[in-house]
Amino acid sequence: MSWPAPDQDQEYLEQVLQQTTNAMRHLREAKRLIGEIEGRGEAADGMILATADAGGSMRRIDINPRALRLDTATLSREVTRAIQAAQEASARQAKEIVDGVAGQVGLLPEPLDETFVQHRVEAAARDLYSAGL
Repeated sequence: MSWPAPDQDQEYLEQVLQQTTNAMRHLREAKRLIGEIEGRGEAADGMILATADAGGSMRRIDINPRALRLDTATLSREVTRAIQAAQEASARQAKEIVDGVAGQVGLLPEPLDETFVQHRVEAAARDLYSAGL
């Protein structure tokens, strides 16, 4: 890994702080958007409507009374189809949000660790040694 020159540390750390702040802002916005997701699915020619949240939990199922004329096996299959469509729609929306924020968060620099500090201490020791101290 390459680090900034010691005289650029403050500027580098300010950039890291700004990038981290931006990433956190994007993550908060993504969390808000995910909380608002409503995936919708329909079946039986629109007589059965389902709504799911981002986690795939059902929020609402509306069944037009005309759908109740279907035999139980067909009604069951159509309700299941509407639910699955709603869950798939909500998952697709959540993925789009996550993929969008991942591009922003992925731009963060590698975190500084003990090797950075070790590199700085060794550089300072070399500087002191070469100065004859």
